[in-house]
Amino acid sequence: MSDAHTVRLEPVGVEFEVESGETVLNAAFRQGIALPHGCKEGQCSACKCVLLEGEVDMLRYSTFALNDMEKDAGHILLCRTLAYSDMAVELLNYDEEVLSKSIAVKTYHGRIAHIERLTHDIRGIEIELDSSIKFWAGQYVDITVTTEKGETITRSFSMANTPDEAEKLSFIIKKYPEGKFSGELDSGGIRVGAEVTIEGPYGTCFRREGRDGPLVLVGAGSGMSPIWSILNDHLKSGEERPVYFFYGARTREDLFHLDRIADLTARHPSVNFIPVLSHANGDASWEGSRGFVHESVDATLKELGVDGQGDVYACGPPPMIDALQPVLFMNGFEAERIFFDKFTTSSSATPGH
Repeated sequence: MSDAHTVRLEPVGVEFEVESGETVLNAAFRQGIALPHGCKEGQCSACKCVLLEGEVDMLRYSTFALNDMEKDAGHILLCRTLAYSDMAVELLNYDEEVLSKSIAVKTYHGRIAHIERLTHDIRGIEIELDSSIKFWAGQYVDITVTTEKGETITRSFSMANTPDEAEKLSFIIKKYPEGKFSGELDSGGIRVGAEVTIEGPYGTCFRREGRDGPLVLVGAGSGMSPIWSILNDHLKSGEERPVYFFYGARTREDLFHLDRIADLTARHPSVNFIPVLSHANGDASWEGSRGFVHESVDATLKELGVDGQGDVYACGPPPMIDALQPVLFMNGFEAERIFFDKFTTSSSATPGH
């Protein structure tokens, strides 16, 4: 006799099974049902919903993601929820397109084929897989690798390549002072040839098709990774839309892929690349934008009179995303036209891109 229970999602009427000891979110992933999610660790509240019926328990979570008043009102976090009976939940945030484009999360095996130093704190890596993975441009995977010293590390990273490159994945990774994965890359603890396990795909900040208006892409640091995938996937699709590609960095030395971007903009005049430097005061020869990237986005949107037309994909550190949100709302963008991926620094509990 199976210990599985049925989960019903309202108002969409979708049903799936959850096994004993499995979180509701992981059960959905396993069966190709892409529910709203962010950190997958009970830290961010993206998967919060209302329990309509059923017996459940929750694993440890942050009260920032679900406070006691919300819990008392019947709210739960799907990434922390274990089912003890059949259950029904009301989704608070869901996207019909996300549900319709669900890809089952699977485990893949491969090896690191290439490691590249892009700037003083940005690394590029390539991973060759034993089998093809299906994903949408902008999504991410969990990478597990064992270091030379025998320590196993799992981190979340967004693909920089496009989905048609299904057996060789590339990633752009930022090196943080305490970042174990990036630190091991630099110290030789993670080497070319190292075997990796990949689980995914995850993420709802993926390129939407068949939309109108300009495409506004905003990245900083390793946020270049999913933005690069979305940009190139858009160009391969043949869709005709003006593209405004903002990239925020501290100094000129923090910019990379400039030759690739120059080649891309030469071949596609619809793409406008706008690098923005926040610490270029001593660089008299810099003729590009100065300040913070959200300020440049604001000025450009106002100058163009975009007024909420188009789609925005923004990927980078939380301060950039937090500063950008009011800018977009003030420029007329509705929430359903804005797609974010906040990159947190890595600890044992939180994913970091």
